[in-house]
Amino acid sequence: MQTFVSVIETSSFSAAARRMKVGQPAVSKSIAQLESKLGVPLFVRSTRGLTPTEAGQRFYERAKAALDAAEDAEVQARGTGKSLTGTLRVCAPVTFARLHIVPALTTFMAQHPEMHLDLVLTDRGIDMVAERIDVGLRLATLDDSGALTARKVAESPLRVLGTPAYFRRMGVPAAPPDLHAHEFVIYDQRAGGTQWSFQRDSSEVVITVFGRMRITAAEGVRAAVLAHAGVTVSSEWMFAPELKSGAVRAVLTEWTLPAMTLWTVFPAGRMISAKVRAFVSFVEQALAGPPAVAAPPVARFARGGLQRRRKSRSTT
Repeated sequence: MQTFVSVIETSSFSAAARRMKVGQPAVSKSIAQLESKLGVPLFVRSTRGLTPTEAGQRFYERAKAALDAAEDAEVQARGTGKSLTGTLRVCAPVTFARLHIVPALTTFMAQHPEMHLDLVLTDRGIDMVAERIDVGLRLATLDDSGALTARKVAESPLRVLGTPAYFRRMGVPAAPPDLHAHEFVIYDQRAGGTQWSFQRDSSEVVITVFGRMRITAAEGVRAAVLAHAGVTVSSEWMFAPELKSGAVRAVLTEWTLPAMTLWTVFPAGRMISAKVRAFVSFVEQALAGPPAVAAPPVARFARGGLQRRRKSRSTT
């Protein structure tokens, strides 16, 4: 089973052989024997590599769970301080991971020198089961929670952000409705959008912002804002270095927006392995300082256009 799982995770007999420190013929023979025993092909072989068949994918899920259970048993027997082994596949938003996760990975990998980490970076939602993801990091509200088990990790304030040069050119908004006179860089993903609910004391102002620039990747939003193209609504996580240096400033700070929530997500029904638990603990430690804060209940994003009303927020 270990050989089969290694071939699935590396998509190659030769890569699996290198990982397991055996010869490629031994890997090929092991897979051929397994297919003969099961009576079904486990891979489709082509010039582009190996793809698991439907039977192969089903067998992988069970085999992976069995190996994770065996590893957990070993961890319990020898103590949690020992190094973990095997492969961990993680998906995460590109910019968030670049700024807050990747720089700390050297420490995590040093703690587990026999572990392999596959880090899939994307701002779009992916099928965690099809992509064989063990744990994902996601921002904002989940829309597929029925297929996922989610755990809230931390929150970061949302801010209206722009460069000092932009605000010198366009002026500083004094109230949320003033944003209608500004150029907006819209993050066109679940963590962004065009409708925002501003709170101050007992009042709420909900606005719909407009912008000529809609970008589907946070890296693009950052580049546009840093090029003085406009303002954006973003978490402090996304502009942490620039907020610290003063290259970007927050405005309307007397108003609050619903916080950005970071979740760790797992395919529903799958056992959470020792590797996953170790990685989640690492993420929590990496975000232990500002701007992340302990996560209170999450406020709903407001719907509708510009309006004023008394405070009546609901939580989820």
